[in-house]
Amino acid sequence: MWVDRLAREIGALGQAETATAERALDRMSAAAARDVPGCSAALVVIWRDVAPGDDRLEESEQVAGRHVVVDYGASHSDLATAFEHQYTTDEGPTVEAVREMHPVAVGDVLREERWPAYTSMAVQCGDRSSVTFPCELEGEVVTFGVHAGRADAFEGAVVTPLMALLAEHAAVALHSADRYSDVAREAAHMRRAMSVRAVIDQAKGIIMHARGCDADEAFEELRRVAQRNRMKVAEVARSLVAEHAESSVR
Repeated sequence: MWVDRLAREIGALGQAETATAERALDRMSAAAARDVPGCSAALVVIWRDVAPGDDRLEESEQVAGRHVVVDYGASHSDLATAFEHQYTTDEGPTVEAVREMHPVAVGDVLREERWPAYTSMAVQCGDRSSVTFPCELEGEVVTFGVHAGRADAFEGAVVTPLMALLAEHAAVALHSADRYSDVAREAAHMRRAMSVRAVIDQAKGIIMHARGCDADEAFEELRRVAQRNRMKVAEVARSLVAEHAESSVR
């Protein structure tokens, strides 16, 4: 059965001596996108639960206890963009799965009323239906999600237990790789630009001031530039903030 083969493949990704967290996550998402029936893209995210006042948080995250991203792998850049929007707005199936710690199935995002801020972005990025499963990992959480560009691509009663199996194998593989010491977690957290919500907010503010637009339009402009240059939204935001800072001191 495909799920057994895929589970073994995912489990083996953490065993190679050359494996890194980032590479394992990217390969897990690529394998799921390739082998799960109906799936056109996949997303694997590792989260850490932190409390208010934790000095490891960015200033914009000092609002309430929440999960922050340690690392993630997306099989396609559009899905990475959609996930960054979820993380920035705190709305969407992946953030709900980790927040509520239960599977989240989406038959058609156009029929959804749970995440108004996510619908438009999801459609633009080709994310019409999905199933996301959370799994605990040594004080952290792994979310494993399969996504499709068409509505009702997955039968929840069938796919959800299979996703539970894949998520568990992913968690075991990542634990076996021994990549999540405190030092590694901090390095990954700082390295992954998408978790720096403050930078994205700064970039949106710069665009809003320059163009007289609202926050959604500003984010859409960041997304367009990122897509055109095959970059992530957070990378574009970081570049814009740096350029703005340089021009301000001239």
